[in-house]
Amino acid sequence: MTDDDRRRELIAALTAADAVRFGEFELSHGGTSDYYVDKYLFETDPDALTLVAEAFADRLADADAKLAGVALGAVPLVAVTAAQLGRPYVIARKQANEYGTGNRIEGRLGAGEEVVVIEDIATTGQSAVDAVEALREAGATVDRVLVVVDREEGAEALLAAHDIELESLLTATELLAERDENAE
Repeated sequence: MTDDDRRRELIAALTAADAVRFGEFELSHGGTSDYYVDKYLFETDPDALTLVAEAFADRLADADAKLAGVALGAVPLVAVTAAQLGRPYVIARKQANEYGTGNRIEGRLGAGEEVVVIEDIATTGQSAVDAVEALREAGATVDRVLVVVDREEGAEALLAAHDIELESLLTATELLAERDENAE
């Protein structure tokens, strides 16, 4: 399957899951947008979730790295991808809980381990940076973040400023171009 075919298939799956919505939406960073990608709809749809896991697994097949999911949104994504690859994973929290173990990193992580972070949607990139910082503080080596959709609103630049490569399955440009083509 070509990259273009995979992108079209992912866009179709997100659309079928009703995860791409149009209107006026407030985003987590306080800005507004005329479209919204609802991660909970595509992450709870088995077809969309399977396609995302397959696409992530293809991109990670040659990397010998542990996976990390950003809590809470990326946990289903990292779980299915790790299961598909037969690899362990960890969960990175933005901040430690005040109960339980109080860990920012849940799961087993050894000092010096190479880790690739999986995230759902990248807007500013701050959640991914927070996760990477938590992983680095725990002794991991992290230089790559994979996301389902890059909204192209600054995440790539912010991550680059922290020596992290952002890689997306889809960009907002691709997602919205497909909608515009279907509207014609």
